[in-house]
Amino acid sequence: MATSASTVGHAEVAALKTVALKGGFAEPVKVSCAALADRLDASSQTASRRLQRLEEAGLVERDVVSDGQWVSVTTDGKHRLRGEYADYRRIFEGGVGLVLEGAVTSGMGEGRHYISLPGYMEQFVDRLEYEPFHGTLNVDLTDESVRARAGLTSVEGVPIDGWEGEERTYGPATCYRASVETDDGESFDPCHVIVPERTHHDERQLEVIAPEKLRTELSLDDGDTVTVRIVEVGEPFVAGGEP
Repeated sequence: MATSASTVGHAEVAALKTVALKGGFAEPVKVSCAALADRLDASSQTASRRLQRLEEAGLVERDVVSDGQWVSVTTDGKHRLRGEYADYRRIFEGGVGLVLEGAVTSGMGEGRHYISLPGYMEQFVDRLEYEPFHGTLNVDLTDESVRARAGLTSVEGVPIDGWEGEERTYGPATCYRASVETDDGESFDPCHVIVPERTHHDERQLEVIAPEKLRTELSLDDGDTVTVRIVEVGEPFVAGGEP
């Protein structure tokens, strides 16, 4: 059975971190199983299996040569490590929630279609406790916020189940409770960042749903800068500051 990124355990993440510390986060680095085993306090066979599982999960790429192997951390691997980093920040800095910034951008209109589907809308009303406007606010994140977005994995979200329509199957998603603020100090909540399990968007694109049309409520145009503050379920918002 192939290994998925979601099933990779702490032992494999420790190996991933070791590869990154050796420089594999930026470029391929030479790794021997013996040296990796010493760092992980494990046998060479165990170290080799961990690298193999990381490769199967798509978290590293390997090029095996006669005297070792060249290993690099993939985009998915970097995302996993940033999630670990976000967890440690929450432990040592005591922060809850996540702050993301970006510019409002026009979407392709697909959000309006999917949000309005009964299989999703019924769950939104039941689990988010409001009926979303039939569309999403699309935000093009800054480079720093793209990196910080990995912290979503450590925030409790609201699951939206997948379902089957007459002609196709619709995938699951996760909604993260949030507020949206403008540069002028205007804000709106409640709203939710919605992250489909399967999406054509890259990590730079953020989609937000709310019970009202956010562009109208906050007088937003393309290019306007907004701050999206995400908090744990049940945590209060602090307007204009850290949640």
